Amino acid sequence: MDRITDPTEKQIGEHLRARRLAARWSQAELADLANVSIGALQHLESGAGANVTTLVKVVHALGAEAWFQQLAPTPSFSPLQLAEQRRQEREAPARRVRRKGPVS
Repeated sequence: MDRITDPTEKQIGEHLRARRLAARWSQAELADLANVSIGALQHLESGAGANVTTLVKVVHALGAEAWFQQLAPTPSFSPLQLAEQRRQEREAPARRVRRKGPVS
């Protein structure tokens, strides 16, 4: 049974292939630089499946580490700070609301 190629995997593979070709490297050269097998690189470029380790090695070999920052930017908040803030909000004393005038 053939694996169905996910459109996103195919797009990532095409992007990496274009970067390789722009650098004028063969698949064998990039695979050697990235320390991955040619088969793993071919799978990655075709969108036929690859693991994260292969993807990371190839992106590093291409000098495209900034791509990871676009994919997963560093969070601008600390999950620990958020948990502490929520704890403080739960423990804060309830405020009484005073109303002016008679209540009907």
